[in-house]
Amino acid sequence: DITTACQLLEQADDNDSSSNASASANVKSKNKTVEYKRIKAKLLVNLGRCDEAVQEYKSLNEVNTDATTCATITTAALELYHQQSDWSTAISHFDNILTNYATLGDTPDLLYMKSQAEYNVGDYYGAISDTGKILKSYPQHLEAYQLRGEAYFRLNEMDMAQKHFREGLKLDPEHGGCKEGHRLLKKVTKNDKRGDVAFDTGEFLKAIDHWWMAMNVDISHMAFVRPTLLKVVKAHMALKDYTKAEEECMKHINNQESVQGLHLLGEVQSSAEKYNEALRTYQRALEIAPDDQKQQCKRKVEQAQVALKQSTEKNYYKILSVPRNAKLKEIKKSYRELALQWHPDKNTDNKEKAEQMFQDISEAYEVLSDKELREKYDRGEPVFENQGGGGQQRHHMNPNQFFHQNFHQGGGGGGGHQQRHHFRWG
Repeated sequence: DITTACQLLEQADDNDSSSNASASANVKSKNKTVEYKRIKAKLLVNLGRCDEAVQEYKSLNEVNTDATTCATITTAALELYHQQSDWSTAISHFDNILTNYATLGDTPDLLYMKSQAEYNVGDYYGAISDTGKILKSYPQHLEAYQLRGEAYFRLNEMDMAQKHFREGLKLDPEHGGCKEGHRLLKKVTKNDKRGDVAFDTGEFLKAIDHWWMAMNVDISHMAFVRPTLLKVVKAHMALKDYTKAEEECMKHINNQESVQGLHLLGEVQSSAEKYNEALRTYQRALEIAPDDQKQQCKRKVEQAQVALKQSTEKNYYKILSVPRNAKLKEIKKSYRELALQWHPDKNTDNKEKAEQMFQDISEAYEVLSDKELREKYDRGEPVFENQGGGGQQRHHMNPNQFFHQNFHQGGGGGGGHQQRHHFRWG
């Protein structure tokens, strides 16, 4: 242990100083004491205790450049640290000391101050690395557990954050920093999970409410807020509130553009039938995409070009009022509802329009419910053999036969498909 070595040198120094058996022995003793003091001063520098090292050299009427320089840098670092200003320069000073002077590694105080400075400039990985070094040598360092937990929390690594707060609370159940960190973490994760459950059960307004409660715990926590905003966007899309969905998606993008955010905005714009805007959004995503995402982004642009072209023709997604990424279950549900609504037998006062709508609805469902036909349609290819030139005569089956065939498969008349969710606040 290096600190113990310094203590032993101190004892040796005292013992040699008290030895006066003879003049010759006294000279030898003094020479030995000087050597011990030099060794001790050097060890103090290597421990980062440079002010003490300077004092040792002064007692010998000596000046050591390493000790003096290290002490000057340490003083500057501590001033910035206590002033809580210019954290970046403080980090640079601490790094200089730890790299070039305090090379023995037993420097928990310097490492902790550097970790705090790293946390304050948003270098959470740096803070995690340096507090990890502290805990390796000092596994009961409560402040290191707290700071490491907070750094993981800021990175949205909630499980690791919880682990470190709990480790600290095992050592001291009343530790204020770990208690507060654990409380905030639970508040965020509890509401986030409730939002996920509500979304999965179709309670989209409740999901949005829970996610906003989670975000409002700390709205500056971008590592959590940014992905959660995208979940809020998807909930508004599920409610077909595309205006609000676009507004929330722009919050994500205005904070920082991302391929994921731009792609979701493109989906929102396509669902709102803003096909030109959607195409521009997908093109922007392609511009900023890293190389490993270029192909995916190119496909999105191509799909947007097809959607724009189809928007001037018969648009099957629009006919069925479903988004382009709709699942088969959603397509089938919409078809049943619209087919019932526009069945000619229920629209005797406007039979000609009803027949056309009924045929379009059946044709759209025939294409979108068939995997192969839907893929062709999404690529902008003709889906029927006799289709061409943008003509409208595409349907291959009698709409009434098609209607009865589908309504007698899995719950005729859609009896079990007419449920609606009713939401309440409070």
